Amino acid sequence: MTKQLSSANPELPPPVEALTHAFALLGRRWSGLVLAALAKGPAGFGEVRERVPGISDRMLADRLHELAAAGLLTRTPQRSSYALTPHGDAFLIPLAALAVWAEEHLMVTPTGTAGTSHQG
Repeated sequence: MTKQLSSANPELPPPVEALTHAFALLGRRWSGLVLAALAKGPAGFGEVRERVPGISDRMLADRLHELAAAGLLTRTPQRSSYALTPHGDAFLIPLAALAVWAEEHLMVTPTGTAGTSHQG
């Protein structure tokens, strides 16, 4: 079941509606990592799977389809590879900022669970 990404809710101010839309798509498990995997350039399905350890073939196929439908990536005819569109490429800027924030403000414990750091 696919969720409707745009609601055009008149009760939400434009920035909140834009964030709601962004998190509905990009907050889904693996979406950001799939886009990050394509930051190096076009890649075939197997290459993307190698760049995103732990993702299943089914989940990767679903995410590639969703991200393509949203206009963030495209499937190129040569080698059946996937590449970022200009919209997907533009997402790499906030994605890099998110990675810096995560490194500075989140820590991973030896058990693999995430917690917050208490730096000022």
